[in-house]
Amino acid sequence: MADQAIEVRGLEKSYGERQILKGVDLTVAEGETLVILGGSGSGKSTLLRCLVGLEQPDAGSVLVQGIDLFAVDPRTLGALRQKMGMAFQGSALFGSLTVADNVDLPLREFTRLPASTRRIVTRIKLALVGLEAAAERYPAELSGGMQKRAAFARAMALDPELMFCDEPSAGLDPVTAAGLDRLLIRLKEVFGMTLVIVTHEMESAFAVADRIALMHQGRFLVAGPPEEVRQSQDPIVRRFLDRLPEDDADEGERYEQLMRSWQ
Repeated sequence: MADQAIEVRGLEKSYGERQILKGVDLTVAEGETLVILGGSGSGKSTLLRCLVGLEQPDAGSVLVQGIDLFAVDPRTLGALRQKMGMAFQGSALFGSLTVADNVDLPLREFTRLPASTRRIVTRIKLALVGLEAAAERYPAELSGGMQKRAAFARAMALDPELMFCDEPSAGLDPVTAAGLDRLLIRLKEVFGMTLVIVTHEMESAFAVADRIALMHQGRFLVAGPPEEVRQSQDPIVRRFLDRLPEDDADEGERYEQLMRSWQ
């Protein structure tokens, strides 16, 4: 059995009285690409933030490479985080820095490499994502797809063993989204890293995943290889995969109740 890169047990998270994660269990094998699929509000982005230590869960544990993120000393946690790359949904590039400076930032903060070596590493990372020619441009001068690729380059700066991506295809046209899917596959092949990708884009999910976990209302309904998920007969899974709206009768009843409340 493959070693586990991530192990999640009984994870719970609430905001006020609203419970977002409801006892989530999850494992991710080393070198695996896991796609967490689900609709808006299903809890997938909250789960991702817990996986990288940005959110403190109310209960449960998150082990990354055998280390509990929320029961470890700050020095060990800092060292572990340097093995983790994160590409945020909105790219989160610093607008006052050039693309090259954005990619160089983790190298400058967390390594003792001389500036000349950092420049070489930065150019290599930008070349990997096809942005070497845009090194001296600013984020505002880039298209949405180019900003996403720049974010990937920065996330790859320290050669992470684990890569987390939050909605990498969100807001992109189909051609650009397909290009990013190929980029993720290529980065995994080159670096042999573990990938955890959160998305609601089904085409991207089935294009890149080794395994898919579909989340609904804070729990996983199904998890397995793409074809196994595609064949699921769970009614909620089928509705999501087949892009079916909620029951029309239920919608009509809610509409009538709303109209009566206004009279």
